Amino acid sequence: MNEPLHIGKIVRNARIFNPRNSQAGSMSDDALLAAVDRLFGLLEGRGSEYLLAGDIALLQYVDGRSSEKIELIVAPSSLDQIPEIYGFEDLQIDLLLTSNPLFEEVRRRYATRQRFAEREIPCATPEGLVLLKLYALPSLNRQGNLARVALYETDILMLMDRQKVDVEPLFAELKAHLSPTDLASLRGITDEIRQRIQRFGGQFS
Repeated sequence: MNEPLHIGKIVRNARIFNPRNSQAGSMSDDALLAAVDRLFGLLEGRGSEYLLAGDIALLQYVDGRSSEKIELIVAPSSLDQIPEIYGFEDLQIDLLLTSNPLFEEVRRRYATRQRFAEREIPCATPEGLVLLKLYALPSLNRQGNLARVALYETDILMLMDRQKVDVEPLFAELKAHLSPTDLASLRGITDEIRQRIQRFGGQFS
């Protein structure tokens, strides 16, 4: 059995190996690991409605890159209970608020619990992660953020291949949140991904 992922170590390694990070030495290893543990202890202790998403959640399902950012889907009511989360101990925390109906849908319907070294944490499922990435792609394309588009498309490919994610039910979810033009573009992307998986016989695993 593989050892549980350690969120604090993932964040630490991302800081260390990011050459553009001028704050890499701003916290000791012990302080950083303790800060991550305190963050999730705080969320649990206050009974917060949250879900871990982003690259750290992705690592539960596919090999991926390290990330300094801890991405959480959070109910606005929970933020009132944890005002400390803003600027929490020099951690980079991205908050996706459930006032966005799609984020709330992911938190309610695409959640599981995953064992990390720190503790068991509510975590997005593979389907939930694909849904979030598909939802973000049209906006990233309009911004011309091609590097992030390429990363998201690779993540979707890996999840479809390794976790056998069926995207068809996800398009039914997206229909209420994206324009027909955006949906058509996303269908083209996922069709191409399916073709690549078939062409290479699932060798992305």
